[in-house]
Amino acid sequence: MSSVYACPLSHQLISLTGADKLSYLHGQITQDLNKLTNSNFLWTGHCSAKGKLWGVFKLFSHQDSYYLSGSSAEVEQSLVELKKYAVFAKVDISASSNRLIGLIGDDLSTILTELGIAFDDNIIACDFDNGKALKLADNRVLLMVNSQFATPDSVLTLDNDALWQQAAILAGEPQLSSDAIGEYVPQMVNLQAIGGISFKKGCYTGQETVARMKYLGKNKRAMYIVSGQSESMLDEPELEVQLGENWRRAGKLIAQSFDEKTNILTGLVVLPNDTETTQVLRAKHAPEVELSILPLPYSLDDE
Repeated sequence: MSSVYACPLSHQLISLTGADKLSYLHGQITQDLNKLTNSNFLWTGHCSAKGKLWGVFKLFSHQDSYYLSGSSAEVEQSLVELKKYAVFAKVDISASSNRLIGLIGDDLSTILTELGIAFDDNIIACDFDNGKALKLADNRVLLMVNSQFATPDSVLTLDNDALWQQAAILAGEPQLSSDAIGEYVPQMVNLQAIGGISFKKGCYTGQETVARMKYLGKNKRAMYIVSGQSESMLDEPELEVQLGENWRRAGKLIAQSFDEKTNILTGLVVLPNDTETTQVLRAKHAPEVELSILPLPYSLDDE
């Protein structure tokens, strides 16, 4: 039997409860909240009035609450922004005390059965005794769990989330580090490519900018996956690209993960969307670290 790993995640949760939670959140995010069921989860973005992302989230429901799962930087910023106008609605918004655990392995079926979690083609989110499970891929399941949850003995619990982070980056799942908060329009981090933007839902904060990017073709940037040898995570996110014999500014890493066993750094970087995937990048402040562009697992072509 192949190994299954449990990664304690640094990502956090925002919870929304109350009679107006649907109408309030619907007016704040890029996703059509009417598409949310108890059996699915949706990618979504939360933008400033200028259309720049405060965060990219996995949105799901559990019991009487909506949850937004994102990086600690995204949750911290979005929590502040969501609360600003919540005083005018019957909605309670707070940081959730539930934990997030990532299950990762080539065959998760035995563990999922043991936990009472059952997915199928139409069910990618499932309630179970101690929380909620989201199927991100065949080999990755995100668990939101309460304080009573105990990891099955057959699962190997890791002491960090580097393995999970690497898999999420290689899947091209956008997430924002603290440096990237408020810097990018949703299309610049490929949110439309993973179904995270509704162009038919009507008004929400930042909607005019997001629509203009689509219908006027104004977006000139996209998110790319990069990978290469390094001694550690990069302290500075700036990357450069070679142009003849010179190097020029390319873009900034918005997320990164480091594998201590292989010394492989993987990251997400926003670059001009006409960047040749054969181009080699390097870290501006650590030029010995060269990074290659890896293929995205999805298309960036407009629907």
